[in-house]
Amino acid sequence: MSAASGQLFLVRHGQTEWSRDGRHTGRTDVPLTPHGRHEAALVGRYLSGHRFALVLTSPLGRALETCRLAGFGGVALERDDLREWDYGEYEGRTTAEIREERPGWTLWRDGVPGGEPVDEVGSRADAVIAEARAAGGDVALFAHGHVLRILAARWLGLPARDGSLLALDPATVSILGYERESPVIRLWNDKCESS
Repeated sequence: MSAASGQLFLVRHGQTEWSRDGRHTGRTDVPLTPHGRHEAALVGRYLSGHRFALVLTSPLGRALETCRLAGFGGVALERDDLREWDYGEYEGRTTAEIREERPGWTLWRDGVPGGEPVDEVGSRADAVIAEARAAGGDVALFAHGHVLRILAARWLGLPARDGSLLALDPATVSILGYERESPVIRLWNDKCESS
């Protein structure tokens, strides 16, 4: 297959208590809420019948459970590179709480003390992209909001911090692909609604 074949289906995990409450959820393994489990089943209906050359998932429980409930748990391979951004000292905190100490703070510009620099997350995303491009067909990735936003930016050849331009809700599907040989976004942040 040529380098310009196959699409990446990005699936953000379903709702957790922390995602619902706007808390930075990096390495803490917060489970899906009942609503999040329902959303994951809707993702499965949305992707039903689609054949993937490769399915990869973050090893964190919320992504693994979304993958399983969507019907891909039996074929998915875990990849540490799909773990969410390590928020260090800001793990579990909301942006409003952080801004009480650091007015005007943004994750993308200012980073996190004791956490992972954005370019390191970008390097992890690059490794996933390389594996996906070598798969020889469509690839599904089950992971987290910020790492998937960074992965999309890197797919487009943008700096990792430009993931800030791409909002991504829980339990959504986005598709990265090509227009001729150019990497593009084919679909973004599509909510898997019940029919």
